Amino acid sequence: MLASFLFFLAIFAAIGLSSYLKSRGTKKDYYLASQDVPPFLVGLSAVATNNSGYMFIGVIGYTYATGLASIWLMVGWILGDLLGSLWVHKSLCRATRETGESSYAGVISHWGGSRSTAWQRLAGLLSLLFLLAYASAQLVAGSKALYVLLDLPIWSGAAIGGLIVAAYCLAGGIRASIWTDAAQSFVMIGAMGTLLFVATQSVGGIGAAIESMGQVEGFLNWYPQDLLLPGAAGGVIFALSWLFAGLSVIGQPHVMVRFMALKSENRMVQARCWYYLWFTAFYAMATGVGMLARIILSDPGSFDAELALPMMAMDLLSPVFVGLILAGVFAATMSTADSLVLSCSCSLTHDLLPQRIEKTWMLKVATLLITAVAVIWALVNKQSVFSLVVLSWSSLASAFAPLLIVLALGGRPTQKVCIAMSLIGLGTALLWRWLGWHGHIYEGMPGIIAGLAVFGVARWLVREPLPSGANA
Repeated sequence: MLASFLFFLAIFAAIGLSSYLKSRGTKKDYYLASQDVPPFLVGLSAVATNNSGYMFIGVIGYTYATGLASIWLMVGWILGDLLGSLWVHKSLCRATRETGESSYAGVISHWGGSRSTAWQRLAGLLSLLFLLAYASAQLVAGSKALYVLLDLPIWSGAAIGGLIVAAYCLAGGIRASIWTDAAQSFVMIGAMGTLLFVATQSVGGIGAAIESMGQVEGFLNWYPQDLLLPGAAGGVIFALSWLFAGLSVIGQPHVMVRFMALKSENRMVQARCWYYLWFTAFYAMATGVGMLARIILSDPGSFDAELALPMMAMDLLSPVFVGLILAGVFAATMSTADSLVLSCSCSLTHDLLPQRIEKTWMLKVATLLITAVAVIWALVNKQSVFSLVVLSWSSLASAFAPLLIVLALGGRPTQKVCIAMSLIGLGTALLWRWLGWHGHIYEGMPGIIAGLAVFGVARWLVREPLPSGANA
């Protein structure tokens, strides 16, 4: 098992370190791979970054506890993600070339020839804070898997993951991240597919699995029991809120930077095909594994639900394949953690500091510092992976997605309106979570709506017509 795990880990490290051979030693190359990444790499890298330890650990744990109703997370997430892609991705890729900026916040703040320096500083600060929290959650996910499968101390996964991420990020920057993401995406889907097949066979096939699930009270209900409204109306609201979770991908700097690095915005359709085919297959398999875990590990109160996947792997698979599962989990966590670390580094060196850093060695020092902080945060973190990822995801989405939607559709808000949109959107999402309503409706939904409402009110107050694109 250990040999299998180390084999895959060595492959990822070698791929990441080999990217140094193509490094051009510039800031744009370090953070955007000189914008010459082909569509298939963009698609595979984006899907590996999106389908992180959250999918292996968080979603499977949630599905184990909730049952069939968790399918609305998948349906809503993928449809919302596609909707955001149709609105935003191509415009963002084009704006990246036009502005010449290296960071997500930098492109948005200079969109259409404008210059919103104060908003860029705010965006850099918010990115740094929530992306660091997100990165720590990924390292926690890896730690949980190592703890169950190799009986290593809980801190060791964060330390090992941090060292590997730092090594290949220092070697090749975003190119190393994209190359390793592509390799990791194959291991991730192979690991999940292997476990799904073996688990289905172990319970006697699909028919026997469904029959066993039906014996668990409420497990095959179409909607969760704690809905905001009873019946179908509450179910529709629940599913719609997770559509906003998918739409939230446009507010995630670490995912969107992949599409910013695409060789040409005219090749976005190809990148999108790779992304959604891989995404749909992987999410469907993860949901299936989570449901099977409930009938194979039938005592939900005896362990942390987020350990369901590694525990099931130990019960069902030979050591070599357990090593594959562990490599898949670690691949998922690293494919997102490296992206988050680089996005944090970019926010620090490009958006926050009064003078931008251009020397590559200084960018790498910033990356190393960010990695160290993420590891420390992971070691002291007490929240679940699912909770911390959703908090970070919804906060970034509420702060950035409304503004990006408005810009992509032709709106040109002033800097004050941009700041108000980000702060009110974020504040709404955090208040929603603080009040405990996020269990009924994903907090990014009211956050994004609030941000868009700020723009609508601002346009109404100045009595100016909306651009034709925004009207559409």
